Amino acid sequence: MKKRPLRIKDIAEILQISVSTVSRALRDTYDVNPETKEKVLALANQLKYKPNFNAAALASGYTKNIGVVIPFITNYYFSTVISGIQEEAYKNGYNIVLIVTNDSSERELSMIKNLSVTSLDGLLISISSNSVMSTHFQELKEEGVPLVFFDRVPDDIVASKVLQDDFLGAFQATEHLILQGYTKIAHIAGSEHLSFTQRRLQGYLSALEKYDLPVRKEWIIYSGFSQQCGESDMNILLNMKEVPDAVFAVNDRKAVGAIQALKKRQIKVGSEFGVVGFTNDPISTIIDPALTTMEEPAFEIGKMSCNLLIKHITNKHFLPKEIVLPGKLIIRDSCLGASSSLID
Repeated sequence: MKKRPLRIKDIAEILQISVSTVSRALRDTYDVNPETKEKVLALANQLKYKPNFNAAALASGYTKNIGVVIPFITNYYFSTVISGIQEEAYKNGYNIVLIVTNDSSERELSMIKNLSVTSLDGLLISISSNSVMSTHFQELKEEGVPLVFFDRVPDDIVASKVLQDDFLGAFQATEHLILQGYTKIAHIAGSEHLSFTQRRLQGYLSALEKYDLPVRKEWIIYSGFSQQCGESDMNILLNMKEVPDAVFAVNDRKAVGAIQALKKRQIKVGSEFGVVGFTNDPISTIIDPALTTMEEPAFEIGKMSCNLLIKHITNKHFLPKEIVLPGKLIIRDSCLGASSSLID
């Protein structure tokens, strides 16, 4: 016959104290006599007691499950964010449930509409790139489901949000190209609907304005985030009557695609044409020449997002917060032009 698992009640009977006292001692609450707590912990350790987390969650009214809505799972950035989320969730006794939309707003809407929120304590969300409406998330919020958005965030919902400083990162990336001597700088952007696409665009434009460089609307191209999109965008630029001499890409995958397009035309990347990306994906060190890029604090974004969500879960009156984290310019060989005459 299978042996019955040890219960809190068994420990209470052995020590001749109440079940609630044993429970509080195991949870290390402040209102238990230190001597009693020591006896409970010693006996639990001796008997190899394992707490029933499902029962504890049921009793507390929490499932200890957090849903994570993401566009991709294989993408380096999002896999790193998930690592940060997992670390914070594990530390606080939560499990994570991944909900992958494959960057489709239709799938995102369908999955959220059919989501059993009663099995989740809250949601961490990064919206899909073609998501133009967020009523499905607003409805969840109005139902009292704790929500925290990260990276790709909607502008029309008042909720906690965690993101990198897209404007400053784009400004620094574009400024670096300028200081390396490039004066005709294009931008291959992401989906026009996403707020972080617009913030990176504004950073790019602000750097051009600071150094009195012209803005050419035809040199700003919106498309997807893949390597193939980057190569396609670069070919569009290279086929123009007036060709730029550098490009700031919205992410590293697009930057790598741009480098591939340039190399196929025997254009020397780094001297004849400068390229800067955004993310610091491992691919940026594999491509030749190695890619200069803005490093995003993906792991920290994951940890902070999860930490904020747990605060919302455990405190219904916790006010929404927006946290913006700075990135870091990583200089490599993809933009090593001559020193700019614009700067002494």
